[in-house]
Amino acid sequence: MKFTLGAIAAVALSTAAFASEVAPDAVEYGDEGVMASLTGVAGDPVAGAATFKDRKLGNCLACHANADMSGEQFHGDVGPALDGVASRWEEPMLRAIVANSKQVFTDETVMPGFYSLKVGQHVREDLVGKTILTAQQVEDVVAYLGTLKE
Repeated sequence: MKFTLGAIAAVALSTAAFASEVAPDAVEYGDEGVMASLTGVAGDPVAGAATFKDRKLGNCLACHANADMSGEQFHGDVGPALDGVASRWEEPMLRAIVANSKQVFTDETVMPGFYSLKVGQHVREDLVGKTILTAQQVEDVVAYLGTLKE
C-alpha cells in the first residue's frame, strides 16, 4: 500500500487535532468564559450554522429566534433572540455558554450543556458518558455565533 505525502500529513494533522481536544470534564471556565479552544482548531461558521439548525444536533432554533435563519421554521422564544449575539458576548463567553451554560448562568437554566457529561436524569443508556455535541461542533457553533453582529 502506497501513502502519499498529503495523506500522511492529513493523518498527522487529524491526530494532532484529536490529541489537543479538551475532555468535557477538563474544560476550564473562568469569569471571562472558556479562553482556549476546545480543539486547538478554528471553528467553521458554515458547519456551525448547520449544527445550530440541525434538530438532531444543536437544535438551537427550538429555543432561540435567529433572523439570519429566517427561512427556517419553528424559531423558539424560550431563550433570547440571537440576533447580534456577537456584539453582546466575546468568543470565550460564547464558548462557555455553548459548552455548558449552567457554568455561566445557573443550574436552573433550561439550556443544556452541549459539551458536558452532566446531561440530566434518566439518560438513555447508550448516551451515558457522551456529550450532545463534539468539541469541534462547539467550536463551529461558536464561530457561527461570532458572525451574528449588529
